[in-house]
Amino acid sequence: MDRRSALKKTGLLAGAVAMPSMLSLLQSCKNEARLTWKPEFFTKEEAKTIGVLVDMILPRTDTPGALDVKVDVFIDRVIARAYDEEGQQSMRAEIAKFNSLCKDNYGANFVDLNEDRRIEVLKAAEKSNGKFSLGVWGTSIGEQEEIGFYRSIKSMAIWAYFTSEEIGKNVLNYDPIPGDYEGCKPLSEIGNRWSLG
Repeated sequence: MDRRSALKKTGLLAGAVAMPSMLSLLQSCKNEARLTWKPEFFTKEEAKTIGVLVDMILPRTDTPGALDVKVDVFIDRVIARAYDEEGQQSMRAEIAKFNSLCKDNYGANFVDLNEDRRIEVLKAAEKSNGKFSLGVWGTSIGEQEEIGFYRSIKSMAIWAYFTSEEIGKNVLNYDPIPGDYEGCKPLSEIGNRWSLG
């Protein structure tokens, strides 16, 4: 399998793996102690890179950030448990390539850059990585361009973040037993987006 195919598979993983399995992986991450978690797949340096990257993508504001809901732990577990050996090797190579580009352009690995440099790296990655094709019912419309390492990690981080229990119950609107159907309600009365809890 070439790198392009591996990255396409990585980006489309959320749609290909059974939802209950992914959700159970995410929920198992919430009990992992922040300072003592041991990566299943990543080396310590790779885990630091992913941790800093997802923290830059989804930082803590007035709501929890990616690290607060352990998105980095989730990504590590998905790669360890759902990727085949070829996909794992590809991920490891992409992390190394990402850090190599940071060294070439800024003189240090991503985790060792200051925040301004990290922002520059992410802006460049946004421009150079392909975008996901529009889809219908989980199927891409047209040819999917290569999404690249950054876009695949960003996609997985956002998915993990918004499906975490903490965000679903405490940030998004959450109603485990929906009430009456109100089809014509002004958007201003609805408030936050709704969690799929």
